[in-house]
Amino acid sequence: MYKNFIFIFFYFFIFIKNADSAEFIGEFIQGHFIIGKTEPNSSVFIDKKKIKVSKDGFFVFGLDRDRKYDVTISLTNNDTDKKIIKKVLKRKYNIQRIDGLDEKKVTPPEEVYKRIKKENNLIGKARSVNSDLDFFKNKFIMPIEGIISGVYGSQRILNGKPRWPHYGIDIAAKKGTKIKASGSGIVTMAENDLYYTGGTIIIDHGHGISTIYSHLEKVLVNVGDKINQGNIIGTVGSTGRSTGPHLDFRVNWFQTRLDPMSVLKN
Repeated sequence: MYKNFIFIFFYFFIFIKNADSAEFIGEFIQGHFIIGKTEPNSSVFIDKKKIKVSKDGFFVFGLDRDRKYDVTISLTNNDTDKKIIKKVLKRKYNIQRIDGLDEKKVTPPEEVYKRIKKENNLIGKARSVNSDLDFFKNKFIMPIEGIISGVYGSQRILNGKPRWPHYGIDIAAKKGTKIKASGSGIVTMAENDLYYTGGTIIIDHGHGISTIYSHLEKVLVNVGDKINQGNIIGTVGSTGRSTGPHLDFRVNWFQTRLDPMSVLKN
């Protein structure tokens, strides 16, 4: 019996050690941003997708707004394989009604479809960058001060018509308010007039994490610029599909749209 107790204790100890082979910052909730830390030179898979690991063992990933299944995290180091399964908690989302929009912005005429498709491809390309930058592991800051008038995940009813959920946070502020870079990185998009988002900036922070700043009056940076956290990158406007001056601030892990509040509080 004593030997059995020793065996059970030893097995339990090994199990706990394996379970703790990675540490996580962030909550396993739909739409959330999560930073992981493991042994340097490890291989990490999120579900079946291999992701980058920094030289000091940091990695990052995000959970989709509507994810319905657990996350499987597989780690390999020195020929040792470990698997961690995390349950993803569901959220309830608001319904947001916005009226007074130009009807062409709600249901675009056929003649602008080609333009929209081209712009969406440019945005998708900027969000797909998988650089070795590791600024994602530093704390992000609010890009402006203001009233949050729109939250992540809300089902949007535009001029009475159901449309895609909102994937960012809207921060109301006076036109011309200076916008700060939420984190350090490199500019991968700087456009003055996109159909939906008007003046738009995308900054790469490494490992697939990017921040997006939309509806800008002025874009003050160029593609390829190296940006430090807090640098002024543009000013608040009401360009694109907008009913008043505000900043639409978003965060992505590649094409997965994340709740900016989950990034700001980490």
